[in-house]
Amino acid sequence: MTTFDAAGPAEPNPRPTGSGTEQSGGEEMADITYSRQPEPTTEALAQQAGQAIEALARSSDPAAFSELLRLSALVGECLGVSARSLAEGGSWAHVGEVAGVTRQAAWSRWASGTP
Repeated sequence: MTTFDAAGPAEPNPRPTGSGTEQSGGEEMADITYSRQPEPTTEALAQQAGQAIEALARSSDPAAFSELLRLSALVGECLGVSARSLAEGGSWAHVGEVAGVTRQAAWSRWASGTP
């Protein structure tokens, strides 16, 4: 199991809002509605990740270097997950087109994943 699989999808935290309403018998019951933050765009997520990686790269802390090594491995795993997902919804030719390689090269690099 990869770190990516273990983390699962990111879910925004719902925030309860609302006011109480009277119920029969004098008991008050909360009228709770949940609002969700909009999902961040792909571009926004990529910008945040890039900024974090660049900040780690500028650090002289050995722990920052260690984290960059860990993140490099995670990105490699995630590339495979993403490529296989893209291929399922389209084709390996499309994956190759996005990656700038042939269909055969894309399939060879990313088709096999850990079960």
